Amino acid sequence: MSPKERVIILIDGSNFYFKLKDLRFHNLLNFNFTEFIKLISHSDKVVSVNYYVGGIKQDKTKHTGKLFNDQQKLLSQLRKHSIKYTLGYLMKTNGKFHEKGVDIQMAVDMLVSSYEGQCSKIIIVSSDTDLLPAIKKVKEIGKIVEYVGFSHKPSIAMVSNCSESKLLTKDEIQKLISK
Repeated sequence: MSPKERVIILIDGSNFYFKLKDLRFHNLLNFNFTEFIKLISHSDKVVSVNYYVGGIKQDKTKHTGKLFNDQQKLLSQLRKHSIKYTLGYLMKTNGKFHEKGVDIQMAVDMLVSSYEGQCSKIIIVSSDTDLLPAIKKVKEIGKIVEYVGFSHKPSIAMVSNCSESKLLTKDEIQKLISK
């Protein structure tokens, strides 16, 4: 039996949510993050788990107020599962909101964790190929980078560029949703 890796798990919240939504799972408050972490970390020692998402600012509109309250519930849920979170921000362009600062923060955290020796392996739950330059650098310094994606929409570029990959099936996800 090989020694356990020291693992850091980085979850791209928006990417994660929309992949689950494609599978008809819409409510992250019913998602068992603790069991999810066990599933993707195998028997490795998890050093930290961080969830990245654009922060919703509270304003006077009813819709944004609901979104803000829902996000606060999600952040509370993450804390219950001992998951730290990092908030990017949302920028409105042509009536649509775009998440900003999340990918770069994930990339910075990957590099800092690797260079400071905080881990031997990074598990990335994101299909965002903007992370590829950081992934390549982390691998260059001898760290393992595992991509966790979804079998219904895998990122071929992430599979090709990461050291290891795990593609989650709908059945695996279904077991993590409480009724």
